[in-house]
Amino acid sequence: MSVDTASVLRPASEADLSEAIREASAPIAIRGGGTRPVGRPLPGAVLETGAMSGITLYEPGALTLVARAGTPLAEVEVALAAEGQRLPFEPMDYRGLLGTMGTPTLGGMVAANASGPRRVVAGACRDSLIGVRFVDGMGTVVKNGGRVMKNVTGYDLVKLLAGSWGTLGVLSEVSFKLLPRPESAATLVWQGLDAAQAVALMSAALGTPYEVNGAAHLPDGRTLLRIEGFTRSVAYRANELAVALARFGRSVTLDREETATLWDAVRDVAPFHGREGDVWRLSVKPSDAPALAAKAGGEALFDWGGGLVWLLLPQGTDLRAKLGAFSGHATLIRASLDTRRTIPPFQPEPAPIAALTRGLRQKFDPRGILNPGLME
Repeated sequence: MSVDTASVLRPASEADLSEAIREASAPIAIRGGGTRPVGRPLPGAVLETGAMSGITLYEPGALTLVARAGTPLAEVEVALAAEGQRLPFEPMDYRGLLGTMGTPTLGGMVAANASGPRRVVAGACRDSLIGVRFVDGMGTVVKNGGRVMKNVTGYDLVKLLAGSWGTLGVLSEVSFKLLPRPESAATLVWQGLDAAQAVALMSAALGTPYEVNGAAHLPDGRTLLRIEGFTRSVAYRANELAVALARFGRSVTLDREETATLWDAVRDVAPFHGREGDVWRLSVKPSDAPALAAKAGGEALFDWGGGLVWLLLPQGTDLRAKLGAFSGHATLIRASLDTRRTIPPFQPEPAPIAALTRGLRQKFDPRGILNPGLME
């Protein structure tokens, strides 16, 4: 998040965090690792959560992890990999796309509901989140959910915090359910399909019994399908999938190492790294995606079988004005400060939803000091 002052608060504990918010008399810009400057530029002192770090509970047998919000994501991934496990939702790393440094944290990941290609089968970050602790705008510590998958107390509030971008509360601790890491993986690649053909292929693939868990179409014309699991099963399913989709042309199969590298690039929207232009994130029905991408112009990367479209457009483009009315939402992810002040980065909400949103923020942050205006 961009801020207009160098004043920085760095609470080292949940108690410090509560005190800092309780004593605040002006807006606070919440920052985890500083890797996702998305939304309206913010005034006020920066509050960093990175000092509240560390894994507090990890039970591999129960597929459960609890950690403080400032814990680096990389630290968690190393701990999980040592036990042959992973976060199910493949969280995106925004640094390459946004040109930021910093260290991605668990709290920032949850606040952004950061989710990658595997969302088509594993769900989003919020779907793996089973518990949170956070401090609201009055400095009150709130606990919701639990530390085991069976505990669903307050589940709706747990999910509400994911994707709220720090406007409802500042996370201090998060709990996740986990999944085992697969033994093997493969990617089937088709060349030369247009967007409509690619979406048709991806939709067909996701409807097969072969457990495709990644479906993307890149700006260079490659269409990708990923399969993971036991080695023999992956080989069998990859062959059967190639036969089932032979009407779209011949495919090439990549091995596990090539698959990992390629899907990291899809996850992080690597084709748009270091390039001039604004980046928009368009969430739509896959069947609508090709026509909307064509109308938008620029370059497009399709993920989630076409349900997510990343667009690289000329600077200052108002994508919503260009598309007109459509079913879905468009988020301005990368743009200059002036553009983010002029064009609402987040999709404006219909009046009834906007009223609910205002009510929630009034409940959790009655003083309006937590990232005020960020999502407006």
